[in-house]
Amino acid sequence: MDDLIWENLYNRAKQVLNARTISPFIEVGSCASAVLTSNGNTYVGICIDTACTLGMCAERNAIANMLTNGDSKIVKLVCVISNGNVGAPCGACREYLMQLDENSGNMEILTNLARKETIKLAELLPSWWGKRRFDDNNT
Repeated sequence: MDDLIWENLYNRAKQVLNARTISPFIEVGSCASAVLTSNGNTYVGICIDTACTLGMCAERNAIANMLTNGDSKIVKLVCVISNGNVGAPCGACREYLMQLDENSGNMEILTNLARKETIKLAELLPSWWGKRRFDDNNT
């Protein structure tokens, strides 16, 4: 079953992967992401690269789409880079993802499509600085 979920997420991200120039200052779509929420919904996003560095990674774009539509807990994430391979979120996205929910560390990230290999977000951010704040809010 998980294999089909990963294939679906990959295909959803790949569908919006479409590198193009919007203006002399903005390029979009060279990276795409799909997230699956705990409610079973899928949201996608593309990267927005700008000359002023105020762009947005595909993962954060997918998160914005998710939050706009009322979801907030991600269980699976796929990032597709321009050559069609899967990639891992950048450091800024890892931090952003971790801050979404106290259980975000359990989020699975696809690292190899053919073998359906994954890694947990917590493995990418060991000893995360913010865990204590979540723990403090639960006491």
